[in-house]
Amino acid sequence: MELIRGQHNLRPHHRGCVATIGNFDGVHLGHQAILAQLTEQAARLHLPRLVITFEPQPQEFFAGPTASPARLMRLREKLQALDGLGIERTLCLEFDQRLATMPAQTFIETLLVEGLGIRYLVVGDDFRFGHRRAGDFALLVEAGQRYGFEVADNHSYILDGERVSSTRIRQALSQGDLELAARLLGRPYDMCGRVAHGDQRGRTIGFPTANIHLHRRVTPVYGVYAVLLSGPELRPWPGIANVGRRPTVQGVREQLEVHLLDYRGDLYGRHVKVDFLHYLRPEQRFESLDALRQQIQRDEQAARAYFSARGILHSFSSSARES
Repeated sequence: MELIRGQHNLRPHHRGCVATIGNFDGVHLGHQAILAQLTEQAARLHLPRLVITFEPQPQEFFAGPTASPARLMRLREKLQALDGLGIERTLCLEFDQRLATMPAQTFIETLLVEGLGIRYLVVGDDFRFGHRRAGDFALLVEAGQRYGFEVADNHSYILDGERVSSTRIRQALSQGDLELAARLLGRPYDMCGRVAHGDQRGRTIGFPTANIHLHRRVTPVYGVYAVLLSGPELRPWPGIANVGRRPTVQGVREQLEVHLLDYRGDLYGRHVKVDFLHYLRPEQRFESLDALRQQIQRDEQAARAYFSARGILHSFSSSARES
């Protein structure tokens, strides 16, 4: 997939496409329905698919770094998900004061018409854009009639009587309902990152961990979970993960730590994906490392029971080398 960073990097060969616009945080079932509609039209018109998204997300720009909602995905994870769904191009626009105050009509004319020469545009039924959110579906339809492109809306994706949305997924994650989050996403919630060297404290109490920096202002998950970790040449491997600041050892930075069950390999430097399957407990502070060790033993027992009940837990060899 081609990533185009900013409108100024658009080139003549980018003109002529079918497009959609949005944050696509999580790339959940609702987003996937929009992208499926885009794919149908791309095949009909024999044109490439393009997703227009923003960095930072508009909510982050207006709310500021401390009040912004937790992202479900980092930009890198979003791009990987879009690429996995076959999207040929993503245009990432910097959401700054200039874009925030741009009139909706200017956005249409300079970006959609002059910059991209779009032939078909699909948006969510609640899509608003432009200064003071003045642009809506009706304005896009009117512009399409004037400039010669089709516009379609995609009705809300409903699951269990409620709209699928990034907000609903965040709520499910904050409540520890990983099963509902997975249903809304169409897959388990996951985080990706590179395994870095830590302070080795887990190893000293018998639970070595793979340490992954979150690179997030706010994390949507917090606590202890049963997870599957996977990566290049590493099949999904069960473990327990802690997301938080590690108050027992006076940690100050939020990070993801994963202890893999019955694993003896070296993961340092590898890029991995962690699927969050089941919430075990909140993060808490213990009076001693021995008390922490005893609790992790209980966490491991609970995770093993969870995996065994679902046929996930197998007899893993002591070698980390995968076939």
